[in-house]
Amino acid sequence: MQTPTLIDSHAHLTFDRFDADRGAVLDRMTEAGVESAITIGTDVDSSEAALKLAESDARLFASAGIHPHQADDFDDARWAELEALWDRERVVAVGETGLDYYYDYSDRARQQALFRRHLEAAKRRAMPAVIHIRDAFDDAFRIMGEVGAGGVVHCFTGGPAECERALALGFFISLSGIVTFKSAKALRAAVPLIPADRLLVETDAPFLAPTPHRGKRNEPAFVVRTAAEVATLRGQDYADICAASRANTIRLFGLPTP
Repeated sequence: MQTPTLIDSHAHLTFDRFDADRGAVLDRMTEAGVESAITIGTDVDSSEAALKLAESDARLFASAGIHPHQADDFDDARWAELEALWDRERVVAVGETGLDYYYDYSDRARQQALFRRHLEAAKRRAMPAVIHIRDAFDDAFRIMGEVGAGGVVHCFTGGPAECERALALGFFISLSGIVTFKSAKALRAAVPLIPADRLLVETDAPFLAPTPHRGKRNEPAFVVRTAAEVATLRGQDYADICAASRANTIRLFGLPTP
């Protein structure tokens, strides 16, 4: 029987926490049965670095965008640099973009304006948007509905009600290691509600390592723990979760089939 394989749909492999052993991290990813990962840009410089990394390793793809934490610092004159990145073959998504009212590192109106601009670019280019939402579901869903772009709500942290709203807007939902935290009761209750053809898994590495690695640096190999917990919460076989999430990631991001 063929060993189940996964794709880590969201990681930050350009971050400096991987500088000392990035190659070993990617080798462990492969050994764990994770065939590829999408490394995510959070500003122009990290997006360019993500593309460079993806062009150097066939296991990787990239996204380009401005994280809501960086919204205030973003120079609008650099928007053309993002547009150029979205033209590159290994860049498969617009973002990370979205709204974060938990930390409020950037002005909320500025976050909303930049989020809308990303979604409009994604819609115009027929590319998926990678969306970050924290403590901002009402505003995020309103803007998503108004623009009508597609994509994925990454590292989903809502409960059943937020899950249903995201699905009604046509978005995919990506689950991170948070689903392994017993305290995340609302999120864990939402997991069985996600249709099999809208489910993705991710690490958000180096953040949010799943149990039993909680508190350590996360890495793509650990997505197998998240997938296993998702299987348990949904009452499905691990191999079925792997097959569904892998197929959905390939379809959403237009990845080549190995």
